[in-house]
Amino acid sequence: MNSFYMPVRVLEGKDIVISSTNLLKKFGKIALLVTGKHSAKANGSYNDVITALDNVDIEHILYDDIEENPSVETIMKARDFALRQNVDFVIGIGGGSPLDAAKAISLMIYHKDEDKDYLYKTGSDSSHVPLVLIPTTCGSGSEATAVSVLTLHEKQTKKSISHLIFAELALIDGKYLMTLPHKTLCSTAIDAFTHMVESYINTKASDYSNMCVEKGLLIWSRSLDVLRGSRELTIDDCDNLMRASMMGGMSIAQCGTTIPHGLSYSLTYKKHIAHGMAVGYFTAGYLAKANQIDAKHILNLAGFKDVADYQSFFTEIYKACDIPDIDDDVLYGAVEDVLKTPVKLEITPYEVSRQDLIDIAFYSCYGA
Repeated sequence: MNSFYMPVRVLEGKDIVISSTNLLKKFGKIALLVTGKHSAKANGSYNDVITALDNVDIEHILYDDIEENPSVETIMKARDFALRQNVDFVIGIGGGSPLDAAKAISLMIYHKDEDKDYLYKTGSDSSHVPLVLIPTTCGSGSEATAVSVLTLHEKQTKKSISHLIFAELALIDGKYLMTLPHKTLCSTAIDAFTHMVESYINTKASDYSNMCVEKGLLIWSRSLDVLRGSRELTIDDCDNLMRASMMGGMSIAQCGTTIPHGLSYSLTYKKHIAHGMAVGYFTAGYLAKANQIDAKHILNLAGFKDVADYQSFFTEIYKACDIPDIDDDVLYGAVEDVLKTPVKLEITPYEVSRQDLIDIAFYSCYGA
């Protein structure tokens, strides 16, 4: 059976946040703005949201303590803060961390009497207060997915909550990328690329999800030379990268992520490597084990000749970002983490032994 479920209303365009003012009125009278400390203010998205809310007399309460890779503890602090302020709905502004946090916060505001264990309680009610998401990076596609990935300090890893939380509205404006540091632009763009790769090389892939992947990779490829550093970023690039990120999100909303994402969590938690770079580290190895007709097809769409060409591109960016070498014990630990996560293996469309996982994990070190 094939299915395609993408219930988020997505609006994209220049100054779309301000022009969508009237859409916000139906969500409530007090909005909780969920973001990090700096970037939303630097790129203008925060001011746009404030302007839009002020235009329709919606009160706004700021919660800007969302860290990179937000923890369960942060979600609960934000939930308790929101309840004291009597908020009606949540607006997430930023990259994947604030958007994922906003989903979890909207869930826990609705379930105000539950403790943090509810986030991972399977089979429970996933109702949430209304949620609006505004991405300001071009990687997570979180505005189009139902997934919220949080840090579990007691387990020293990251894990998706047990609930599927789709936003009611996503507002996408490429201009917010213009102030993004090049390293962050590259890391988040690589994340979007890996979402499309893992959705295509996936047992759940269908013509519907592949439609998003194939078009998304073509759009993504238009800015490949910007990521390589061979020309300056333009507003058209910003629009293309945002659109490709959203299509990557639409893809994983149907299929889920596979082995590279599963392996990446140890690198992010233990070595503090940005999520996109951590996932990209394992993507060549994942593609090298896949059906090579499929691998070449999607690599060509993205602007790469083959796996080696992608690996060369990634290695160049990885070194430019001054990321430290990865210790062997961290890579072996990442392998063990995936072995404990059967779903990542179940949706991989080829046999994966422990040795195969080791080969994928160490591919960036040693190649084929």
